[in-house]
Amino acid sequence: MAGAITHDRLSAAEGRQGGPLIVTEDADLLDDLLRLCAAAGARPEVHHGVPERGGGWETAPLVLVGDDAARRVRGAARRRGVVLVGRDQDDSGVWRRAVEIGADHVLLLPDGEQWLVDRIADVAEGVGPPALTVGVIGGRGGAGSSTLACALAVISARQGRRTLLVDADPLGGGLDVLLGGEAAEGLRWPDFAASHGRVGGGALEESLPSLHALRILSWDRGDCVTIAPEAVRAVLAAARRRGGAVVVDLPRRIDEGVAEALAQVDLGLLVVPAELRAVAAAGRVASAVGMVLKDLRVVVRGPYAPGLDDREVARLLGLPLAGEVPAETGLLAAQERGAPPGADGRGPLARFCSAFWERTAVAGGGV
Repeated sequence: MAGAITHDRLSAAEGRQGGPLIVTEDADLLDDLLRLCAAAGARPEVHHGVPERGGGWETAPLVLVGDDAARRVRGAARRRGVVLVGRDQDDSGVWRRAVEIGADHVLLLPDGEQWLVDRIADVAEGVGPPALTVGVIGGRGGAGSSTLACALAVISARQGRRTLLVDADPLGGGLDVLLGGEAAEGLRWPDFAASHGRVGGGALEESLPSLHALRILSWDRGDCVTIAPEAVRAVLAAARRRGGAVVVDLPRRIDEGVAEALAQVDLGLLVVPAELRAVAAAGRVASAVGMVLKDLRVVVRGPYAPGLDDREVARLLGLPLAGEVPAETGLLAAQERGAPPGADGRGPLARFCSAFWERTAVAGGGV
């Protein structure tokens, strides 16, 4: 059980990386708190009372005060990020003691363990703006959505952002192959199949293959083609906490795992070749995706069928136009030489991606 007295959280400017301060003399409670810190990947500082001035009370990003120590910290300077931790579910006096020490929250174990692990992990990793998460989906098979997703990630990384490319389509052949890194060392989706609860953002990033200055989460060559929705949620939430940009290559079918991915996407790009059958197919995809993702925009890929242009495709679909990507010769030959999509900074694909991220930067994180 965790109860909030106030909901003030440390702002990104006030927060800092580091472990929490634990104040308690209760050996059993201390064992529990140390265990939860270990689960969150944090190294705490432990005191029996308020540290001397200049110690952890003022500087720790989070202070966990055992209910046994509430009286000893009553005169300490008021600050945010103080949690009073107890065990007695029937002790109504814990709320009074929390007010006396200026605690933000009251947490009763064991019910509040997961909340506390998440909170400790937040401060250990550092809390900042979440990554802008862009989903790319094809309006029909062969629309070029995987190529666009790779190019967006490559250009984002080239512009200096922390970038993660996520392959959410197990039947797509593998984005690591498209980037020429199928043999690169690192974890793939099946390694996260049993994940639940919280995944550490830093640990996730370090575990994934690094290609072209970005990290990629793709599939291996095994038989696993489904990941539990809980695992998808945990992995993408960890990726978003690291900030920067996350680009997700999405399949056209919507199952529970894909719905979890869509729920964490800020902006969707629907790639539609400029021909009538593609527009008809894209309409059905847009209808399904739109049930989860509210900000879906059209990227039109040339060449154009007679009577169509980018604005007409967007009008037929009833969606905003994100831009057009004209046909680009030489993409396949470049990939066979090991060059990723977008490597030619002067090509139309790279120009679209550069303009997309520039608009993002101008908008302060949204397009």
